[in-house]
Amino acid sequence: MGRSYAGDLLVSRPDMVDPNFGGTLTFLLEHGDDGAIGIVLNRPSDLAVRDAFPDWAELTPSPRRIFVGGPVQTNAIIALGRNRPDVVPDARFDLPAGLVSVDLDEQAALARGEGLHEVRIFAGYAGWGAGQLEEEMVNDAWWVVPGFVSDVFSESPEMLWTEVLQRNGGDFRWFAHLPQDPSIN
Repeated sequence: MGRSYAGDLLVSRPDMVDPNFGGTLTFLLEHGDDGAIGIVLNRPSDLAVRDAFPDWAELTPSPRRIFVGGPVQTNAIIALGRNRPDVVPDARFDLPAGLVSVDLDEQAALARGEGLHEVRIFAGYAGWGAGQLEEEMVNDAWWVVPGFVSDVFSESPEMLWTEVLQRNGGDFRWFAHLPQDPSIN
């Protein structure tokens, strides 16, 4: 397979035609010979966390919404957390460094007492079978750039695509300012 892209971001190229991924940033949680799993970071839904998981609303950064994590199993919930800097992450889960899996059935106060600093909740995920993501990369569907845990908890998801392109410099900076519909420019 080559190198794992777990922890990296898939940046949809401006010419992405798949409506599930146009204008998105997808953080890869897992990537290996069997395929890949990621979550879309910049699609908050209309559903407030306080309405669906009221105990967790206080630990959720703005916007306090459930995010649309991807087109696969949209009724499945993935909750990711970040511990306080003084707390060593639990190594039970195979997630990129700095992220922890959060059990939403657990009490938020207990999780906070164990060092959980914040949580982001996603409905659904993005998934690729063996070799599928690599084929999409060869066909230039995605740019792959380093991801940061702070991207998962961005308080400005509507600006994240542009911010990621700007911080990666070079030609990416040019694309960061491309209008949504270049034909009307």
